[in-house]
Amino acid sequence: MKNGEKSIQGICFGEVLWDNLPTGKKLGGAPLNVAYHLNKLGVTTRMLTRIGRDENGYELRKVCEDLGIPTDFFQYDELLPTSTVEVSIDAKRDVHYDIVYPVAWDRIAVDSVVLEAVATVDFLVYGSLACRDEVSFQSLLLLLEKARFRVMDVNLRTPYFGPEKIHKLLAYADFVKMNAEELHVISDWNGATEAYTDQQRVDLIMARFAIQEAIVTYGADGAVYHYKKDNISYHFPALKVQVEDTIGSGDSFLAAFLTKRFQMQEGVQLEEVLEFAATLSGFVTQSRGACPEYNDEVINRFQWLHPIFNGAQKQQ
Repeated sequence: MKNGEKSIQGICFGEVLWDNLPTGKKLGGAPLNVAYHLNKLGVTTRMLTRIGRDENGYELRKVCEDLGIPTDFFQYDELLPTSTVEVSIDAKRDVHYDIVYPVAWDRIAVDSVVLEAVATVDFLVYGSLACRDEVSFQSLLLLLEKARFRVMDVNLRTPYFGPEKIHKLLAYADFVKMNAEELHVISDWNGATEAYTDQQRVDLIMARFAIQEAIVTYGADGAVYHYKKDNISYHFPALKVQVEDTIGSGDSFLAAFLTKRFQMQEGVQLEEVLEFAATLSGFVTQSRGACPEYNDEVINRFQWLHPIFNGAQKQQ
């Protein structure tokens, strides 16, 4: 943390897992990726999750500790295994995922210590995938009642989603991040037609669920930030980089945005927030995996080599 910057703290709730790829296993889970980048950016963020008391679980926790992610809110399950995702690639090079169920993070529990922690930190980040099981879903609802600022990272994975749970989670959210496909799915549930523009779809969702802020990501076409209070929307382009893979780019965008967003009251401008988020997302896109190693010097050099000439564009 730099001199004069506010000390920010958060908690990420949800899945941690191993992706079993043809080339070997790899650490994964959207909330885990967000927690990694927040901690790299100086925002102390604990990961609230559950792993099995097995070799995969012990290794996963050790890797997270090595990455600088606090693991004091990791829970052990005596019956269910650590989560794995079976990844296969067919003859057409299409990738298919089998998110094994049930696993340890389907049974995340809460107690007075966790509830108190959530009530004292600046924000709680949660996704929809971790709510596929009723146990973790009900635990999250208890946390959402206590949280100061609730950040929903929509993560629709077939067959583990439906309108009832998604709508309930959205009703708690102060801030929502989703991609364009998720925007269309949720807005269609709420009466949008093919004639609706994306702006109208966002307006529909934000109005129905009283959401104050939303980010819609568009991959190579950048992202759009919507702020209900001032009735503004900003489009921000993605950096032009050599794509290594897109794993975790949206997660890094969210982490960077949150880091700067909580500094806005100390003079940071919205355009600077968006520029920083786009920069980190671009760095992750041109790196291998969701959690590449970096520091301030690396990001500053990357930003110097990839200047943003056309920044955030305000939309009416």
